[in-house]
Amino acid sequence: MLWIKAFHIVFVITWFAGLFYLPRLFVYHAMSSDSTSLERFKVMERKLFRGIMTPSAVLALLSGIGLLHYVPGFLHTGWMAAKLVLVGFLIFYHVWCGMILKTFREDQNTRSHVWYRWFNEAPVLALVAIVILVIVKPF
Repeated sequence: MLWIKAFHIVFVITWFAGLFYLPRLFVYHAMSSDSTSLERFKVMERKLFRGIMTPSAVLALLSGIGLLHYVPGFLHTGWMAAKLVLVGFLIFYHVWCGMILKTFREDQNTRSHVWYRWFNEAPVLALVAIVILVIVKPF
């Protein structure tokens, strides 16, 4: 079980790195206007989303399910229920990032860099809450 836990932490960290960085790329992409920069951001965003974020998300979820298999009693705790709700939000956020990536790829973005700066803050709040839930187990 400790191996699964260790890899779960690694996959969560790499997933969050992408969840933090992709929206930051969206900020810079929304601020750009020259074709060279626009194409560079499209490549960076695609590689980050498909090559790092999505595989990390899948592996984090699978390893999390593996941990719950070893300790199914966690499913009957309030802190785990709250954590799983937040994980559901992160999955939604991840998919939303993929939809935004598509709008940039098709040159259809209508949002400002300021909107993306605010959008970038959501996973930070989720991370803080999840860490507190897992470490403190307040309920």
